[in-house]
Amino acid sequence: MEQGALMARVFTQAEAKKLGLPGRKALEIVSGEKGALGVTLRLAEIPVPQPGESLRGRHQHSDHEECIYVLAGKGTTFADSGEYPLQPGDTLLIPPGEKHVTRNTGNEPLLLLCFFPVADITKGTVEPGVSSGTSHRP
Repeated sequence: MEQGALMARVFTQAEAKKLGLPGRKALEIVSGEKGALGVTLRLAEIPVPQPGESLRGRHQHSDHEECIYVLAGKGTTFADSGEYPLQPGDTLLIPPGEKHVTRNTGNEPLLLLCFFPVADITKGTVEPGVSSGTSHRP
């Protein structure tokens, strides 16, 4: 095989890049930075909301879809097209350009696997700062 040719590879959680995203802990497991040509995979943990806590606003990915798989916990995604309750085993597909935010509505952390069909999701992603409030609703 030629030097530099693509090969199968295992990525460990310890290698994941910690992201400073509002309202959640996030690890970028695979992306263009790790050599992927057309995929980004993230693990996100949304904590149980606390009284008086500021809530983040909706964001969007204008150039690509987002596919969210629920590993643990309960939540709701609030999107332009409606509200989508989520529980373990559910998958939600969000089309390009649809503003959305996923909130924890349970009593344990909400753990999500987020898939994007691009190697760099920063292109076309708009995420405003957090907004104040105590409701789960955006």
